[in-house]
Amino acid sequence: MASRTITSSDGSPPSASPQSGLRLVFGASGYIGSNLVPALLRHNIPVRACSRRPEVLRARDWSGVEVVGADALAPSTLAPALEGVDTAYYLIHSMTAGADFASLERQAATHFADAAAAAGVRQIVYLGALVPEGADSAHILSRRDTGEALRRGQVPVIELRAAIIVGPGSAAFEVMRDLVLHLPVMVTPRWVRAKSPPIALDNLLEYLIRLPDQPAAQGGIFEAGGPQQLTYEAMMRILAEEAGKPPPRILAAPVLSPRFSSYWLKFVTSVPTNVARALIEGLKYDFSAETEPLQALVPLERLDFRASVAAALARERQHDVEARWVEGAYSIRRQRNDYAYYAKRAAGHATSCASADALWRVITAIGGENRYYYFNSLWALRELLDWLVGGPGMRRQRRHPTELRVGDRVDSWEVIGMEHERRLTLAFGMKAPGAGVLEIEIEPLEAQLHQVTATAYWHPAGALGLAYWFSLQPAHLVIFKGLTREICRRAEALEQ
Repeated sequence: MASRTITSSDGSPPSASPQSGLRLVFGASGYIGSNLVPALLRHNIPVRACSRRPEVLRARDWSGVEVVGADALAPSTLAPALEGVDTAYYLIHSMTAGADFASLERQAATHFADAAAAAGVRQIVYLGALVPEGADSAHILSRRDTGEALRRGQVPVIELRAAIIVGPGSAAFEVMRDLVLHLPVMVTPRWVRAKSPPIALDNLLEYLIRLPDQPAAQGGIFEAGGPQQLTYEAMMRILAEEAGKPPPRILAAPVLSPRFSSYWLKFVTSVPTNVARALIEGLKYDFSAETEPLQALVPLERLDFRASVAAALARERQHDVEARWVEGAYSIRRQRNDYAYYAKRAAGHATSCASADALWRVITAIGGENRYYYFNSLWALRELLDWLVGGPGMRRQRRHPTELRVGDRVDSWEVIGMEHERRLTLAFGMKAPGAGVLEIEIEPLEAQLHQVTATAYWHPAGALGLAYWFSLQPAHLVIFKGLTREICRRAEALEQ
C-alpha cells in the first residue's frame, strides 16, 4: 500500500488521530471500502477489513490490516468478523443481484444489525444515498430502507446520505467519464437538466473517519454534499474540460425517459450494467443536501466540482487509486483517461488432481515455441491480424523456454505479476481499442484437488472498445475453458 501524508480539506494539518477502538470495514472490496481502509490507516486507526472474498483483500497487501471473510446473507459467518469491534462501517449493496436486490439488501442489513448487537458493537456507520422528495427509484428507496433495517436493531446507527461521489471508480463518475470522452454528441433525456450537489471522494472519506468520534452524531441521519448544486449537463462539460477534451454537444430529448436511455448504456460504458441502469433511473430527480448539521459536527472546506474532478484525475496519474489493477490501475490502462476504469471480463476454469508445482510449471511455460495449448489456430489468426496493422503480433519469443520473471516478454504479452504456484498476470500488447490483462490462477480445493482459472480483463476505449470486446467474447469463453483443461491435462501427464 502506498503511503502519503494527508492534510484536512482546508489544507491544515489533520487533527489528532481519533481515540477509537477497532473499526470493521464491512464491504472493504467495494469502491468506498477500498479507499476507506487506507484512509483509516493513515489516521492510525486499527482496521479489520471484511469481504465475501477475503483473497481479494489479501492481494491488496494492506500492511497492518486484519482480513476476514463474511457474508451478510449467511448470518453464521458474521460473528467472527464483528468480534471485538467498536465501530462497524456497513458499505455493501446488492444492485448486481438482479430484480430482487432490494429484498436481499433488507435481509442482509437485518442479519448484520442482529449480529452486531450480539457482538457488543458500539455503533454502526452506514453510507446511504440522498433521498429526494417523491422518489420512486428502486435503487434510492432500497438505500433508504437498508438504513431503516439497520436502525431496527439494538446498535445505534449513524447514517450518512451522500450525493454523487467524484473520484476514480465511483460508478456515477465513471458513467459520466465514459460518456463525455467518447460521445462528442449526446441525445439524452431531460435528466441532464436535473441537479445534484456532487461531493469529492476525499471529503466523504473525512466525514466517515471523523463522524464516529462525535458523540452527538450517534443515531443521527446526515446529508453529505459538495458546495455546488449542478446539472448533470454542467458536470459533464466540466469533466470534459478537465480531461482535456472538447465539451460534448448535449441534446435533451423530452421523449426519452431515463429507463429507455439506460438500455443502451452497456454499449457506451463498462460500468456494470445493473449498477449503471440503477443510477441512470435515479437521475430524473433534483437532489439537494442539507449539509449544515454535518458541517457543524465535522467542519470541512469542501471541494467544488471542478476541483474534485481535477483531484480525481491527478490521483490516477499519481497511481494513488487504492484498488487492484483489474479495477482500474492507471498503468494497466496505459495512462489513458479514456480507457474505462472498470474491466469487462471472461473466464474459464478446470479442476485437476495434479500438484500446484506441476500446474505452475505448465502455466509458466506458456507462449513462445510452446504456444497456447488450445485452439492455437485462433491465437495465430489474432497475431496475424495484429501484425497486418503494425502490431507485435507475430513476435513469438521468450527469454527462457520454461522460466519467467516479472518484466519478461512472452510473445506480445508482458509479465506484470507472479505469485509462485498461485497466479500469473500478463498484460496484453497487441493493438486494440483498449487495454487488457490475462490472469491464470491456481486455487487449492478439497481432496488435494486444484482449480485452474484463466480470466481476461478488458478496459475498453469507448463504444469501439466495447464492440471489440463483445465480438470476441464468445471465442474467449471457448478458448479459456479449453486452455484450462489443457493445462490440467499436461500437468497430470507431467507428474505421471
